[in-house]
Amino acid sequence: MDQEQLSAGLSARFPGKILGVDTFPGTNGRVRFDATVASDLFRSLRDDFHFTHLTMVGATDWIDHREVFYVLWSDADRRYLILSTDLPAESPVIASAVPIWPSANAHEREAWDLVGVKFEGHPDLRRIFMPEGYAYHPLLRSFKIHEPEDLEVKVRSD
Repeated sequence: MDQEQLSAGLSARFPGKILGVDTFPGTNGRVRFDATVASDLFRSLRDDFHFTHLTMVGATDWIDHREVFYVLWSDADRRYLILSTDLPAESPVIASAVPIWPSANAHEREAWDLVGVKFEGHPDLRRIFMPEGYAYHPLLRSFKIHEPEDLEVKVRSD
């Protein structure tokens, strides 16, 4: 399936929710989508378009919004697909991809820990690098380096 077929198929399934398909060399392109259809889009890409592998989830802080991106692989087409969506900086929340692609688990935890994106429905959304109870997300552009005595770290007790 080429980029035009994919774009037409997704636009037909998700009218008004596919915000654009950009050419990205060596892939089926980058699909920009409305985050409200994330779960349904993920399921459709896996079941209908044969993107059976999720290889990466990442997030970027653009100050006024957060961008979440996904890299998928199709064995059938032997091509990558990049997904991208913008979330409001004051409430960066999106549905978890873990129910569709379990490989998203650690990637989503990393994006939560470092950039502060919350993945609704994630089975174990907790810190992966920073200690539990740490109040900051260190890859936010607003993050300031703190002196150790200024930090209060709460220890998880289970």
